Amino acid sequence: MYSMAIAPKTKGQDDKVAAGLAKLGEEDISFTLVNNAETHQMVISGEGDIQIGVLCSKLKNLYNVDTELLPARVAYREKIKSKVEAHGRHKKQSGGSGQFGDVWIRFEPQEEQDDMIFAEEVFGGSVPKNFFPSVEKGLRNAVQKGVLAGYPLVGLKATLYDGSYHPVDSNDMAFQTAARLAYQDGIPKARPTILEPIGQLFVTIPDEYQGAIIGDINSKRRGTMMGSLPAEDGMTTIEAEVPMAEMSTYTIDLRSMTQGAGSFTCKFVRYEEAPGNVQQKVIEEAKALAEAE
Repeated sequence: MYSMAIAPKTKGQDDKVAAGLAKLGEEDISFTLVNNAETHQMVISGEGDIQIGVLCSKLKNLYNVDTELLPARVAYREKIKSKVEAHGRHKKQSGGSGQFGDVWIRFEPQEEQDDMIFAEEVFGGSVPKNFFPSVEKGLRNAVQKGVLAGYPLVGLKATLYDGSYHPVDSNDMAFQTAARLAYQDGIPKARPTILEPIGQLFVTIPDEYQGAIIGDINSKRRGTMMGSLPAEDGMTTIEAEVPMAEMSTYTIDLRSMTQGAGSFTCKFVRYEEAPGNVQQKVIEEAKALAEAE
């Protein structure tokens, strides 16, 4: 499938685009539309650029909505590479009862699971037990947005080990805020990095195109060759691992390189740390997107 993000040229017409494509889907079931909650894009997938272009033309002619196609954003992740201890203190007084929460949290990378592991080593009641869930909730909200480019932070262990409270002013929200402040203080110091999704790619092509396809995977797509096997009728299947960010136009490119005789499948297998130049590009794109919004 060939996938692109589709958006209205006039803001506020997203519903109109979705409704129009739903109607068009009744007569053409060979394309799909997914509203990606993580990347905040509507992603349309079809058999190629020509089909997607025709659908955009129909949206304009039949439903009077102009659209533009953009590369679909990749769902990156962020992770820290070192251990750090951080302090978060929230104190607010504005007449009547105030707010007070104070925490010390140890952040460190872990390989057990993507979801954050929360632990506590509080002694002597410096933070009452009834506020432990508040600290955890504040952190779980915080990890939804990493400090480099705003992608979810994975593989984190957070241990609450000290803090203080006020018998009157401490409450759930105060400790959630204190936990978030500790996160904002500590994570930038813990060598954060960006992870990119890696896909397992199988390409089946006529034998004569092997050189071109392998060269393209190695030089243009940052791919790693895993091997090749003979298929039926003079065909060869090449296996490689490729960053998903390099696969957005592969449907069109493969068609061009093999005169339409090649086919491929690609599925996500894991996340890996992205090269420095890729990370810098991701950070710059995220910054530009935030400024545009």
